Amino acid sequence: MIHKVTLLFLSLFFMVISVSAQQTKAAKLADQENAYDIQDSISIKTRDGAILSAMIARKKNDNEPQPVILQYTIYVRDKGRDLKSIKESVDKGYIGIIVYSRGKRFSPDEINPYENEANDVYDAIDWISKQKWCNGKTAMYGGSYNGFTQWAACKKMHPALKTIVPSVANRPGMGLPMENNVFINPNYEWAFYVGNNKYLDTVTNNNRPRFRALKFRWWESGTAYKKLDSIDGEPNRWFQKWISHPSFDSYWQKMAPYKTDFSQINIPVLAFDGYYNDSQNSSLYYLKELQKYSPKTPFYLVIGPYGHFGTQIGGEAVLNDYKVDPVSLFDIKKITYEWFDYILKNGAKPEILKDKINYEVMGANEWKSAPSFEKMHNEYLTFYLTSAVSQDFRLADTKKPKKKEFLTQEVDFANREISNNNYYPSPIIQKEVNKNDGYFFISEPLSEPLIVNGSFLGEIKLSINKKDLDFGVTLYEVSPNGEYFHLSYYIGRASYAKDIEKRQLLEPNKIETIAFSNTHFVSRQLSKGSRLLIALNVNKNPFSQLNYGTGKEVSDETILDAKEPLKIKWYNDSFVKIPVLK
Repeated sequence: MIHKVTLLFLSLFFMVISVSAQQTKAAKLADQENAYDIQDSISIKTRDGAILSAMIARKKNDNEPQPVILQYTIYVRDKGRDLKSIKESVDKGYIGIIVYSRGKRFSPDEINPYENEANDVYDAIDWISKQKWCNGKTAMYGGSYNGFTQWAACKKMHPALKTIVPSVANRPGMGLPMENNVFINPNYEWAFYVGNNKYLDTVTNNNRPRFRALKFRWWESGTAYKKLDSIDGEPNRWFQKWISHPSFDSYWQKMAPYKTDFSQINIPVLAFDGYYNDSQNSSLYYLKELQKYSPKTPFYLVIGPYGHFGTQIGGEAVLNDYKVDPVSLFDIKKITYEWFDYILKNGAKPEILKDKINYEVMGANEWKSAPSFEKMHNEYLTFYLTSAVSQDFRLADTKKPKKKEFLTQEVDFANREISNNNYYPSPIIQKEVNKNDGYFFISEPLSEPLIVNGSFLGEIKLSINKKDLDFGVTLYEVSPNGEYFHLSYYIGRASYAKDIEKRQLLEPNKIETIAFSNTHFVSRQLSKGSRLLIALNVNKNPFSQLNYGTGKEVSDETILDAKEPLKIKWYNDSFVKIPVLK
């Protein structure tokens, strides 16, 4: 009997303790929530009368003006998630604010991705700067579209904007939805995701089978690229608008800084990017143009073996089946707020920023730094794409051929059984390559270790029987054990190689020189005995526009334009230059 009473007593005792602990935990959470002053339905009016929706987090009962950390986004996610991100700014000693693009959340206006951000972000910063809780200093951070909006804010600099921290920033018209004037398909469904409602259409976006099947239905049907939404069965007005601007014209130029616009940017910039970020040439374009037009403006880049999403979380241990070097993983939030403290509060500069360009060398498990993109390498290895046979491939020769020769290739666009140009880096390490996929040129084994460091470039000498083509160049390391490590790639339209703003068609059967440089940036330690492999091909697959070469607008071309195959002569004085650090 006593034993039962004791057990009952202990049971009641632990129950009281448990309830008390839960009450204490709940009280602590309530206290934490009470520490913030949250305003979640703010309206900001733009100069042209539009309404922007915003949320603000401040420290309760703190009336001292503080610097403001702004996120400007088209992604209206779960309210709790967005609140958490602006509360983080408050916890770090700032005021946190998130502003949603025109038409999103509580904004009554029409949704048009990209188009209004340059003006609207300026107006949002102007509104913030006039609030009594702002000390006149605003900073921005975020990735992807949020990275783009930061550069859009620099189209016309507001004096209250003191720094930006963009990650994998998009540059509309340059990376996505088109890359080097070739429209790439992944942004097709993205338009529905952000444009279908005031929040995000996750149901449509998560329907991967629908959009993968759509690409192949279009490919197999042979219909015009502009009919993609007709095949899908749902109008896509954003897609139709984008493809009506195949040149990098004023429609794209007005969205973010272009050419001399960069000369007015005088605030420090910290950018994050990845070697395998799909929109990398967008993100690095901003920095290269800033370096060109405003060389005194301080900027820093942190870059390593990351993809588009991985960059934004400080990297992933495994990327496209490749196990990255452990040292490459980093705490992006910590560095971001250290940077804000450095710029806005005279704190210490983040330790990782040894120089302007801070990059992880794949395969070496170490970070290196350089004062500029150009100083990353001390030599170029030049390889001519010859007709000489080497192993199962052609020879990439360091010596220019004495006799002009060419390789011939015929591409039948009407044949949908064969697709070409498997340039996408997934997986990064392959056991073999498709030897029938264009031409491959392999170097002799390296006589010493070296680092491929930067963006490769080159000139392709060719003649074709048509007026245009889209082509790709992919760079691999072939290790001594025979594995193929995907380093970098280029995809582009020949008729825009000289000027992205103006199409210049090729003259049939005339030898043309197509120079290219807007390739994907990489750093990789190569061992003695490794070889470099260069793949060259015409772009023909379901994952982007199909350029039949007639000279008509590419989005209008159909399989009826494929009656005569594309015939190419690739000349052996074509070359690729690979930047290396010895």
